[in-house]
Amino acid sequence: MPAQKITPCLWFDANAEAAVNHYISIFKNSKILSVTRYGAAAPGPEGSVMSITFQLFGNQEYVALNGGPLFKFTEAVSLMVNCDTQAEIDELWSRLSAGGTEQQCGWLKDKFGLSWQIVPRRFLAMMQDDDAERVQRVFQAMLPMKKLDLARIEAAYRGH
Repeated sequence: MPAQKITPCLWFDANAEAAVNHYISIFKNSKILSVTRYGAAAPGPEGSVMSITFQLFGNQEYVALNGGPLFKFTEAVSLMVNCDTQAEIDELWSRLSAGGTEQQCGWLKDKFGLSWQIVPRRFLAMMQDDDAERVQRVFQAMLPMKKLDLARIEAAYRGH
């Protein structure tokens, strides 16, 4: 399998290790691939974690960097998780939003400040339907939701 060309780098203050451990506990087939520590001449405390390369779902790599307090996460970048069932949506929503904040339209911010979109895979297909009325019904059903309800979205799609 060819190496991944683009690897998201997530900037944390000093809690990259806690964040990575949290994420790999949530997503199946996830693991830490490598840890780099600050040396004596580095800007961080010697021996502390500088970066962690980790993998979610067995195939998507990320880097978590303890870069300091200069930059914060914003909703301008989020990680979208495509879910196949309501049970998967419910579990991920519960675990990722714990200690964070629930936001509109399937978005949440986790306890580390990282934004996530927990989205039914089927929703994206419904939003690309050629029938503008169906798309509008789906959109209107989704707007007041925080955690997305697949059954209600599918009912709106069918016109119920």
